[in-house]
Amino acid sequence: MAAAVIYWSGTGNTEAMAKAVAEGAGVEAVSVTDFKGDVSAFSALGLGSPAMGDEVLEESEFEPFFSGIQGSISGKKILLFGSYDWGDGQWMRTWEDRVKAAGAELIDGAGVISNLEPSDEILAKCKELGKKLAE
Repeated sequence: MAAAVIYWSGTGNTEAMAKAVAEGAGVEAVSVTDFKGDVSAFSALGLGSPAMGDEVLEESEFEPFFSGIQGSISGKKILLFGSYDWGDGQWMRTWEDRVKAAGAELIDGAGVISNLEPSDEILAKCKELGKKLAE
């Protein structure tokens, strides 16, 4: 099973989570800016984006990327993760709903969120879920 970990990070918090997921999965994390692959080549995707604005995915790069692949993730294992600074995680619940509506399998049934910098506990959970992503 081929897995990819693709993320966007402004402050480094979501990047730290991406690196932990990738370590668990045995792959390299790639920023959405640098990702040149085709998601159809992967059976599992770790996707990371922080909450932005009114609790939405990062609008300039990550949202267009996710909107572009949303129609082709049916049947894939997906792990969502990201950090936030305000609100209550609504951006993640909305994202989870989008993934489920697209027919993908959400690993652990929910995304992993971190208020600001991820704790050691959150990073350990990211690594553990990365292993599930690669199974």
